[in-house]
Amino acid sequence: MGRLPADLEEERKRIRDLAEAVGLDCYDTVFEMVTYDQMNQFAAYGGFPVRYPHWKFGMEYDKLSKSYEYGLSKIYEMVINNDPCYAYLMEGNRRVDQKLVMAHVYGHCDFFKNNKWFEPTDRKMMDTMANHATRIRRHMDRYGVDEVESFIDICLSIENLIDRHAPYKPQKANKKIETEDRTRKSLLKFDREYMDEYVNPEDRIKFKEEQEKDPMQKVPEKPERDVLLFLMNHAPLKHWQQDVLSIIRSESYYFAPQGMTKIMNEGWASYWHSKLMTESIMNDSEVIDYADACAGTLAMSPTGFNPYKVGIELFRDIEDRWNKGRFGKEWSECEDIAQKKAWDTHAGLGREKIFEVRRDYNDVTFIDEFLTEDFCVRNKMFVYKHNKRTGQYEMDTRQFPAVKQQLLFQLTNFGQPIINVEHSNFNNRGELLLTHLFEGVEIQYNYAQETLKNLAALWRRPVNLVTVIDEKPKILHHDGKDLKVIDVLTESQAKAKAAAE
Repeated sequence: MGRLPADLEEERKRIRDLAEAVGLDCYDTVFEMVTYDQMNQFAAYGGFPVRYPHWKFGMEYDKLSKSYEYGLSKIYEMVINNDPCYAYLMEGNRRVDQKLVMAHVYGHCDFFKNNKWFEPTDRKMMDTMANHATRIRRHMDRYGVDEVESFIDICLSIENLIDRHAPYKPQKANKKIETEDRTRKSLLKFDREYMDEYVNPEDRIKFKEEQEKDPMQKVPEKPERDVLLFLMNHAPLKHWQQDVLSIIRSESYYFAPQGMTKIMNEGWASYWHSKLMTESIMNDSEVIDYADACAGTLAMSPTGFNPYKVGIELFRDIEDRWNKGRFGKEWSECEDIAQKKAWDTHAGLGREKIFEVRRDYNDVTFIDEFLTEDFCVRNKMFVYKHNKRTGQYEMDTRQFPAVKQQLLFQLTNFGQPIINVEHSNFNNRGELLLTHLFEGVEIQYNYAQETLKNLAALWRRPVNLVTVIDEKPKILHHDGKDLKVIDVLTESQAKAKAAAE
C-alpha cells in the first residue's frame, strides 16, 4: 500500500477540482495504490484494512482471489465511508481506468457526506474497526480462539436482526433501560468471570431485583425490532459475549445505510464519473477503453438487475424531466400523448432536483417516486419467471405495477424477513417468542432452522417463531436441538379442543 505516483496525483487534484466545480461536496479523500492481492484482502474485510479475526474473511478472500486469477471478476474501485474517506486504486490498471475510478469515488464521497440516511453513521469507522479487532483479540487471548470464534459464528448468523430505521427515530428516554445500561456498563469494566461474585456486588443485587420485581410484566412492553439489542439487555450472556454481540451490532448499523441506498449511491457515482469523464477528463485516445470499461459495468441482463444501470438512468431521467418541466399537477393530468411527447417548459431545474434527491431519498423512496411506466418501457424492465419445462427464463408480465411492486419488495428490508421480539416469557416458561411479519413470502425453512438454533444458544431456552406456512399460521419451536412445527389454533378451535378434553 503506497502513495499515488506523481502523474496520478496530478490527475487526482484535477479531478477533485472538477468535482468541486460541478457542486460535489466531499470529505477529504485519501487515495492509496495497492496490489491486486491487497485489494482482495481489503474487499474480504468489507473495505477495511483491519477487522477482527474470523474464518469468514479468509473464505471471502479465497473466493475473490480465485475469481480474479481465473479472470471471472475484477475489483476496480473501493471506497470507505469515513472522514476522511479512503479509496484504493489497483496497480496495473489502465490509466483511463484509474481516472474513471477517481471520478466515481468522488461521487460516492459526496453521497456519503450529504445523503441524510448516512448522517447517523460512525465517521471514524476506520479507527472503530481497529478498536473492535483489538477487543476481540483480547477476548480470544483470555477465553480461547475456538470459543470466541464459535460465538462470533452465532452472532453473524443473526446480524441482520436489527431495526435499520432505529437511528432515524426520535429517542425517548427510558429510565429502566438507562438504569440497566448503566449497570451493565459498570459490570463490563471487569471482564474476569471468576470475579463475578465479588465485583460490584451491590449493583448486581439491585440489577437482579429489578429483573425479578414483576415477573408478570410483559418484556418487551411492545414488539422489539432490534433483536440484537434485546439479547444484549436480556439474554444470559457473559460480559465478553455481550461485548462481542455489541461489536457485531455496531458494524451492522454502520453497513445498513449502504444497503438502503445501493441503487442511488452507485447511480450517483456513475452519473458523475460519466459526465466528468466525457466532458472534461479523458482524451481522444481513451474513448474506446473508457467505453469498454463502462459497457461491462452498466450492462443489464434481461433476467437480472444492475443497480449501476438503473441508478444512473433514473438520475438522468429525473434531470431531463425537471429541465423540461415534466412534473407537477398539470403534467400528471395531461392525457394527450403528442402533447406530452413535445412537452418542454424550459424549467431548467434538473441539476437542482437531482442534488435534492441525492440528499433526501433512499432506494425505496427513490424507486417508489421516480420509477415511471415510461422509464420501464424505455429500459426494458419486465418481470421474468423460470419455465421448468423449457429450463429458460421467460417474460411473465410487462405490467408496470407488477414490475414496480416486485422491485420495491426486493428492496424492503433488503428482501429479508422482518422479525420482532414479542415476549421473553412465552407460556410462562422463560421461552422467547418472535413474530415474522408475513408479506406473502414464506420464510425459508432451512435458514429459519439454523437461525432459531443459534438464537436458542444465546437465550439458553427454547425459542419460538410465529409465521405462516402453506397459508396457515404456525409456530416454529426450537429447543436448541430440534425444530418442531406447531399449529396455531384459532380462538374457536381452542375452545372446541378444551371442550373435547
